[in-house]
Amino acid sequence: MEGYEVVEEQKTAPKKDDTYKVLARKYRPQTLDELVGQEHIATIFKNAIQSNKIGHAYLLTGSRGIGKTSIARIIAKSLNCDHGPTISPCGVCDECKDIQESISINVKEIDGASNRGIDSMRDLQEELQFAPTVGSKKRIVIIDEVHQITREGFNALLKTLEDPPAHVMFIMATTDPQKVLPTILSRCQRFDLNRIPIPLIIGNLKNIIAKENSINPEPIIIDEQALYLIAKKADGGMRDALSLLEQALSYGERTIRVDKVREIFGLI
Repeated sequence: MEGYEVVEEQKTAPKKDDTYKVLARKYRPQTLDELVGQEHIATIFKNAIQSNKIGHAYLLTGSRGIGKTSIARIIAKSLNCDHGPTISPCGVCDECKDIQESISINVKEIDGASNRGIDSMRDLQEELQFAPTVGSKKRIVIIDEVHQITREGFNALLKTLEDPPAHVMFIMATTDPQKVLPTILSRCQRFDLNRIPIPLIIGNLKNIIAKENSINPEPIIIDEQALYLIAKKADGGMRDALSLLEQALSYGERTIRVDKVREIFGLI
């Protein structure tokens, strides 16, 4: 039409999600079978799920980066998956995906260091009175570094932990179980996680490198001695091993030799 300029609509391609995920998050285990070095824990939980004998409170103890929070999330998915309870959560239903991304309204993750007082525990008590959303089986509370909660906070939590609503389950994790009140310990099933042996760390690193090489045009090249030093410095923690590997990759530009690893981490 006269007096009007016709502007052709430009079609734009959908944006790709280029958000980078560190290796420790990208390759976090998503099922009990993917756990490394904690087979005894995986077997116990598998048997409990298959026999429908899930407790209301668990305490996972052990050093950092060995799978405590990962186990808690896997159990949450196993119980609340659309196909659950199951030892093999699908990972694709809405609840599984929300739990993986830590945004499920039925799974509350709490940092014990930041929510350690009596007020936080009282707020939690009130919140847990509500049933889970339609389609979900449990309201699950994951408390990381639970030993950081104050004595008053523990006492406020005690009543709910002792006699929780049928739809509520607690999974607590700590690196320092000696600081958890005995009254709390006595109401939980406790599982002690192992430090992961060096050969298992090396094997898992090799698997992850193979997966990375299958999706990247520029392969990661790393020698056996370099892998050994990374696994040894990780001190039994898989998360630390992956963080160290990533640090070495950033320095070595996808080619990692043992001399570079010694240089980066100050090893003799």
